[in-house]
Amino acid sequence: MKSFSPPLKISTPRAAPRLLWPLVALALIFAVDGIISPHFFAIRIVEGRLFGNLVDIVYRATPIAIVALGMAIVIGTKGIDLSVGAIIAIVGATLDWRIHMGDPHLLALAIALAAGVACGLWNGLLVAVLDIQPIIATLILMVSGRGVGLMINLIYGGSDPSFESPLLQGLSTGHIGLIPTRILVGIGLWIALWALVRRTALGLFLEAVGANPKAAELAGVEARAIKWAAYVISGFMAAAAGVILTADTHTSDPVSIGLYSELDAILAVVIGGGSLNGGRIYLLGAVLGAVVIQALTTSILTSGLPPEYNLVVKAGVVLVVLLLQSARTRAAVARLATGRKR
Repeated sequence: MKSFSPPLKISTPRAAPRLLWPLVALALIFAVDGIISPHFFAIRIVEGRLFGNLVDIVYRATPIAIVALGMAIVIGTKGIDLSVGAIIAIVGATLDWRIHMGDPHLLALAIALAAGVACGLWNGLLVAVLDIQPIIATLILMVSGRGVGLMINLIYGGSDPSFESPLLQGLSTGHIGLIPTRILVGIGLWIALWALVRRTALGLFLEAVGANPKAAELAGVEARAIKWAAYVISGFMAAAAGVILTADTHTSDPVSIGLYSELDAILAVVIGGGSLNGGRIYLLGAVLGAVVIQALTTSILTSGLPPEYNLVVKAGVVLVVLLLQSARTRAAVARLATGRKR
């Protein structure tokens, strides 16, 4: 009889090694901060809430982390969402509009979140149903979305886009006990999304569609519906971040609110171990990536460097982290190390 050798086992990358390099980068950033500013890690209680650089980093990273969670879902399906910044602008303008129209603030919040979901439905329609490339489909809303926000402002005159809302500002700048409310909101959204992805079949379907949509369809997965759901989730998460950012400034500013947030969100996902090739979703990695980006920004500002250096230094550090994550780079370093030993 003809003998068969056992099939070759291919090990898939685990999440833990992917989190190693972002954690190393964060530790190095904090080490430099400790040298530059000995009191960098000091945490104190002011007016009944925690204050300090570490708290401020997590506080300011929360909106981008929320957007990055939705982006991680879309990237997991081998897609991209360039419209999240525009969705933030639309949601902020919608929130301001409904408050000016006299809606109860809880209803205004619901309508604003629904606007973000509607944007996600639109993106999903273009990508999943009309089969337009994700980068082009979401670029449409990215280009037009801020204009839509300005048009919404014109509905109620636009001369005074500011508003006051204890409910919404409490969600953004308030605190529960010692913890800022927005951090608790971010944790709650992460837990809810983690449960949806890891405790239901949706997560398996999302990763299957991202890895091989044709094979997923042959296995009975409705790939179009799954892709559509991914963009709806991304729209909702961007809307949640938009509510936080708009309530923080209590004004509608479609031109500048959430500017470049789509780039920060994509960077956060990639720094956290995500691959633009899809097939894997790392929610914790996306959050960690957002913290790394904000920690770097805070460190540059506290070091006394001119603000003009901010983006250049950030890009350099991000490039180093991505090179460390590259299997080819690590293999080349290993070969050099082995050659020196010989």
